[in-house]
Amino acid sequence: MASELLADALGARSASMSQALAQLQGDAVIRKRDGYIEVLDRTWLEGHACECYGVVKREYDRLLADPAEA
Repeated sequence: MASELLADALGARSASMSQALAQLQGDAVIRKRDGYIEVLDRTWLEGHACECYGVVKREYDRLLADPAEA
């Protein structure tokens, strides 16, 4: 179930997503269970993401920042 939803969100084929998630689980980067995906090694995922991850993360953090901390 989780792989199908993720595939739809990313515009990928469900079979490709299942294969990628199985590889990540085999490498102990994630754990799939009961329809959920648990990230076990966020640092690895961040290191293997495209450079746009950092751009999106900074903007997300900026938009959700507590105004009292600014």
